[in-house]
Amino acid sequence: MPQLSAFLLLMLGLLVTGSAAAQQSSDKDTGLTPAKERKLTRRERKELARRVALETAQQTSREPSAREREQSEAYFVDGVRYALLEDYPKAMERLLKAYALSPTNAAISYKIAEVNMLSGNLKDATNFAQAAVRLDPKNTYYYLLLAQTYTTQKQYDQAAKVYTSLIRDVPDSNYYLFNLADLYLAQGKLQEALTTYEQAEQEFGPTDEVAFKKQQIYLKQNKLDKALQEGETLIASNPDDVRYVLAQAQMYVTNNRLPDALRVTQQALRQAPDNPQARMILADVYRLQGKKAESEEQLKLAFGNSALDIDTKVRILIDYIRQLPNPALTQTVLDLAALTTRAHPQEAKAFAMAGDVQTIVERRQEARASYLRALQLDNSKFQIWQQVVLLDAELNQTDSLLAHTERALELFPNQAPLWFYNGVGHVLKKEPKQAIKSLEYGRKLTTDNPELQAQFNTQLGDVYHELKDYSKSDAAYEAALGVDANNAQALNNYSYYLSLRGEKLDKAKQMAGRLVKQFPDNPTYLDTYAWVLYKLKDYTGARQALETALKHSSDGTLLEHYGDVLFQLQQPTQAVAAWERAKKAGDASALIDRKIKEKKLYE
Repeated sequence: MPQLSAFLLLMLGLLVTGSAAAQQSSDKDTGLTPAKERKLTRRERKELARRVALETAQQTSREPSAREREQSEAYFVDGVRYALLEDYPKAMERLLKAYALSPTNAAISYKIAEVNMLSGNLKDATNFAQAAVRLDPKNTYYYLLLAQTYTTQKQYDQAAKVYTSLIRDVPDSNYYLFNLADLYLAQGKLQEALTTYEQAEQEFGPTDEVAFKKQQIYLKQNKLDKALQEGETLIASNPDDVRYVLAQAQMYVTNNRLPDALRVTQQALRQAPDNPQARMILADVYRLQGKKAESEEQLKLAFGNSALDIDTKVRILIDYIRQLPNPALTQTVLDLAALTTRAHPQEAKAFAMAGDVQTIVERRQEARASYLRALQLDNSKFQIWQQVVLLDAELNQTDSLLAHTERALELFPNQAPLWFYNGVGHVLKKEPKQAIKSLEYGRKLTTDNPELQAQFNTQLGDVYHELKDYSKSDAAYEAALGVDANNAQALNNYSYYLSLRGEKLDKAKQMAGRLVKQFPDNPTYLDTYAWVLYKLKDYTGARQALETALKHSSDGTLLEHYGDVLFQLQQPTQAVAAWERAKKAGDASALIDRKIKEKKLYE
């Protein structure tokens, strides 16, 4: 094989050792600026086709003259510089000229292969890398590039053959047995990978990495005893590293060899009494043995240890949450959540998870406190803000609801649910005009969420009715029902308010009737239906609806309405009795005392 000149070898060395230094040098010497990386154009690819003819000529070409060698070296140097600047088209142009003058120069073929690889032209990269190996079969770098081209194309068999040739033909290349074994693993050739790892062990001695990979192969081959044997090897070679003991214990647990798992885990605890992972494995062992109390004790010891990472604890808590509500688990999950917050007092996710647990088991006050602590640590999570305002609403904490929604809206001004609950807060504070502003603004943000828009419209229907803006109230309810014709809140409130106004009573009856048909035992909806019938002077129908409602509720409003209906049915004694029960129950109207005293109906 023709030898490289000293100058050409020097440039190849520069290529391998550092692109940064070459970059600086090229900027000074040529004034070139880096070009944006791109694939070769069709014209440039056509030029590459010249290589076919050049390779054919290679077999019979004469040795280049001294001048041709010098010229080839100059083109090569220029090509290297352009490659370092990532201007691959210009690099390829120079390198092909160098190749034309010295087609048997392995370094030039290698560099052309590398530039093609970087340009995404894998076919030509493979061809030129093959040429480089053929021209210099003792150069490790040429084999590695060829193997890389095959691997990139997922031609793992070919890549494995290249590594096999490298290990066989190039002295001191046995280290690449590890690469070959990894390739076999990538193809699922487990036995070939195992044989190759064993060759590597014979060459370099046992290593933890090889033992671990052999163990994984044995597990895939269902050879548990051999996998465990490799685990014992790892433990023996790392007597002070408890990780390998724990891995062995976990393998026993996974394969339901519980006595062995217990023995090895206790060995780990003798080495590291505070190790939370050992406690977790022991908890698994006891759980599988049906020892619930012992399992929970070990789990709590692990959760109370800050060395067990927060994400592991969160995953376990999520598994428990999926089993809630479950009275048998409630206290355990609450205890684990509390241990998590104590072990990680600066972790927002610990308090957020505690809030989730407390919400599910209906400890709303505690849940809200946990969520607020999470927000103190990290206020960037919209979902936690949303949980806080939902709990404010459920707990009837109107001032907190307004304060929290306003703080959250500073961070998330485009979140419609926050505007909704802010509007609800103003409704509860008897501030309908402020409620309208929030609800109207929030409704504009719901164009891609019809269901949420319907909730806004229903709430707006209520508020506009309170402001006696009946046309807007009706329009809002109609919009809500346009999205969901069975929207219970809209059907109930719309029909009730129409009955109070004495307008569109047939429409009100139709809506209230549809609602009662869906919920035949709901006292609120039955009361609405009865009141619409009352306004239509269908007192018998109203009485039937109210008597059905009173089977499910003794609400004061229901009883007062029932008394009104009885009075209209010429049953004043029964009517007064109903009014007296209404007064005693509470929630009756301001006219209740007058009705009772004068034994007359006042509306």
